[in-house]
Amino acid sequence: MSDHWAENDGRRDRLARVVLLNRVLGYWGLSVRDWAGSVYTLSNGKGRSIVVSDVGTLWSSAEELVDGTLDPLDPGLLAALEQDA
Repeated sequence: MSDHWAENDGRRDRLARVVLLNRVLGYWGLSVRDWAGSVYTLSNGKGRSIVVSDVGTLWSSAEELVDGTLDPLDPGLLAALEQDA
């Protein structure tokens, strides 16, 4: 089990976190799944996946999967999140 501070809460919070991560990372064609309540699997649409131990390492793993930099302030991402809200 991870010692990252964001992982020390209940199952419902973890699932809500996965939903939020999918909203954000879906913009770049990525998806996140909870795996047995202990790790996350991060996947792209091309069949590649990475097992991620906590949300603290998720962003760098996402950049590895897209082979580039992900900008959380990307105007297109912010517009998509506003539209979904």
